[in-house]
Amino acid sequence: MSQSAAVTLTDAELAQLIDHTLLRPDAAAADVERLCQEARQHGFYAVCVNGSRVVQAAHWLEGTDVKIATVVGFPLGAMDADAKRFETDCVVDLGAQEVDVVLNIGRLKDGDERYVLRELRDVVEAAEGVPVKVILECCFLTDDEKRRACSLVVESGARFVKTSTGFGSAGATVSDVALLRECVGPKFGVKAAGGIRTRETAWAMLNAGATRLGTSASVALLAANGAPLVD
Repeated sequence: MSQSAAVTLTDAELAQLIDHTLLRPDAAAADVERLCQEARQHGFYAVCVNGSRVVQAAHWLEGTDVKIATVVGFPLGAMDADAKRFETDCVVDLGAQEVDVVLNIGRLKDGDERYVLRELRDVVEAAEGVPVKVILECCFLTDDEKRRACSLVVESGARFVKTSTGFGSAGATVSDVALLRECVGPKFGVKAAGGIRTRETAWAMLNAGATRLGTSASVALLAANGAPLVD
């Protein structure tokens, strides 16, 4: 988003930048159905659900333009790389249209960039053209580690870097979004997720360089004041 020109986002335009998210471990089928109904009603870009709910989400969103995103290696990212590849194969076969995979944070901190890159490439390959977003979990990384992670994500063939799982010690920050945007350049996807509950926060993330928002407070965020977001 340009900081120099005035920009207005209507509710419909803002909704098209949102992954309406439900990743709670206690989420039941009725909760997922409600999520999908809200996504249909408000025109969110996607729903983001756990892998075991992909088929149900596809059923409840049939005939709509709402995409189905799911998570892989979630929320820790610390399982074996082959497990992430297999999980990606499974969710894509089930109908997932976007995959949000958690980076192996410990391996990155080890300086084992070869491992991290190979894992990400395997996930991208297994996704068979389905866009892959890589969750860095920025709250656990130094700025230098974030920069190195961004370089690996871009090299891997993934489409987005993403700030957070929402299960870490902190969620998205404006400074992290700005840093990720600086690292990946102007055309790569940046998803801000974790703690985005107000229109003001949403706008701050977009103005810092986010191109997608992940939030479980999507409906409340749109209803917050009914006025367009204006820079």
